[in-house]
Amino acid sequence: MTQAFGGQNQRNQIRMTEAEIDTFLAGRRTASMCTVNPDGSIHAVAMWYGFLEGALAFETKSKSQKVRNLERNPNLTVMIEDGDYYEELRGITLVGKGEIVDDPDRMWELGVSVFERYNGAYTEEMRPFVELMLRKRYVVKLAVERTVTWDHTKLGLPPTRPSA
Repeated sequence: MTQAFGGQNQRNQIRMTEAEIDTFLAGRRTASMCTVNPDGSIHAVAMWYGFLEGALAFETKSKSQKVRNLERNPNLTVMIEDGDYYEELRGITLVGKGEIVDDPDRMWELGVSVFERYNGAYTEEMRPFVELMLRKRYVVKLAVERTVTWDHTKLGLPPTRPSA
């Protein structure tokens, strides 16, 4: 049921704006990355992410199941969510195609992005860590075809979080 209080469409109430999407994605979170296994089942894994050429991207082992799946079927779905209680839930699902990137310069851009998001500012002293992170890896860049968002904080519901 999509009707909220007063007969308004709740789906439209909780949709994020482009600016809200950008801010949410810039936050330090873990993404659920989903590819399609050979038997048609979903392979879902938690991944750190960064940005390559303005798009969401991941680094992963070159022989990983994710890469094998994407080589066969480029369909890729990514979900990033936040919140512990209903009135706090926020998230984004991105549906599209995964591009496998093995170009060292493009991989480096993503490697630095991931490093900075989860570890702090990159300096040349950090080069060996990023090099190690990218060793025997590929980058998967998501070309988004559809975006679904939700932000329950927009509903103005009373908190359900238990008191301490």
